[in-house]
Amino acid sequence: MKPHLVKPGLIRALSICAIAAILAVPLSSQFTAASSHREAPLISQDPAADITDMYVFRSPDAPNTVTAIMNVWPFGSPYGGPNWYRFDENVRYSMHITNTGANTEAMRLDFRFSTETKSGETFLLNTGPVTSLNDPNLNVRQFYSVDLWTPNGTQSLVSRAPVAPPNVGPKSFPNYDAVANEAITPISVIPGGKVFAGPRDDPFFVDLASTFDLLTIRGGPPGNTGQGLDNLAGYNVLSIAIQLPIAAAVVDTCNMNDPTDMNCVVGMWTTTSRPGTKVLNGESAPSYTGDWVQVSRLSAALVNEVVVPLAFKDVFNASEPKDDAPRFLGPVVDPEAARLLNAIYGLNVPPAPRSDLVTIFLQGIPGLNQPPNVQGAEIAHLNLAVPVTTSPNRMGVLGGDTQGYPNGRRLIDDVVDISLQAVAGGTPFTPEFNVAPNSQLGDGVNANDKPFLTTFPYAASPWPAY
Repeated sequence: MKPHLVKPGLIRALSICAIAAILAVPLSSQFTAASSHREAPLISQDPAADITDMYVFRSPDAPNTVTAIMNVWPFGSPYGGPNWYRFDENVRYSMHITNTGANTEAMRLDFRFSTETKSGETFLLNTGPVTSLNDPNLNVRQFYSVDLWTPNGTQSLVSRAPVAPPNVGPKSFPNYDAVANEAITPISVIPGGKVFAGPRDDPFFVDLASTFDLLTIRGGPPGNTGQGLDNLAGYNVLSIAIQLPIAAAVVDTCNMNDPTDMNCVVGMWTTTSRPGTKVLNGESAPSYTGDWVQVSRLSAALVNEVVVPLAFKDVFNASEPKDDAPRFLGPVVDPEAARLLNAIYGLNVPPAPRSDLVTIFLQGIPGLNQPPNVQGAEIAHLNLAVPVTTSPNRMGVLGGDTQGYPNGRRLIDDVVDISLQAVAGGTPFTPEFNVAPNSQLGDGVNANDKPFLTTFPYAASPWPAY
């Protein structure tokens, strides 16, 4: 599987990038429940740049590949016309990759978008039924490029790839899924690689209302009886998904036949950035100048949302993993969520400092997804040598399924229940606390409101507006 135009090292970097793109997993256990929807004051006013989730996993139907997903636009109502939710042309959407255990980036995958409108004389996205992405009735379209940055320079991987349109309704899109599938674009320089961008059903499932009402557990602990309400049901997000050969993602010394080979572990985080200066020009469009400034950052779910204190939420979104330890280690080793479980429900939880949470969510689990010479940080880690599970368990590693969270993150992984149990000490790392109800906690939402697809891009089709 040698690329025709890209050097193996670059391809390897790209794949890793992709891989980690979905790693919205690890650190979230200390936090409690949702993914990063409206997690900080500044980014809550900028939804097009607000990263909601990151996922990364070995592709179930193509186990020689890895899939990564980065979602933005939290709480996207399907009824978004006439200006439907879209990627911002003035945002750089990025996936950062490390494959040495370091907490600094070795490479970066950048996605940039553009918008084209055929006619400004109508309020409609489409002027008639649309049966393909090239249908003349499709009035507004988006395209994007994919560039791979390394210290040696930048290389274009994809240019002018089409974005799937919003699901306006059955009259506008008699067969929406057929049109959206046309947006799956091959990466010609990487045989077997493909990308997708467009609206999807929000794949995260969680009882948000309970989480932020003083960590309410409906019916009291353990709360895993299915009484929770999925507050993200019926909402869409904008997704960027990429699938790449695993051989292009791991270092040369990785033995893919040995799940204990920690040289097969890669790490990643995602960011969005905007130009430093925006100038409003009255009746003319705003103008943007200056260097890129990071405005959102995400690897694991709920890190900034639940773990980071209010005074530092905007700081976290602008920060880099290499600076995590001196700034944000405190809330990890002494998580507020654990104190709430003790104060409100009387649960006997492990005392601070919580070295178990540092291991599980900042460094990776030894022998599973902790890379050699790891530098702890809010970076997701995934061992690509762990084979695809034939019968996935939503509880991931806690359910005996080592392919699942926090070894990367699949769409089906119940990161909320896993995180609640981890923060309560319901894991083998703290055996004296790994008892009921600590080891049974949950929010009562065990699956997404829509079934996931069995093929790329895996996230369910977006909810229609009509």
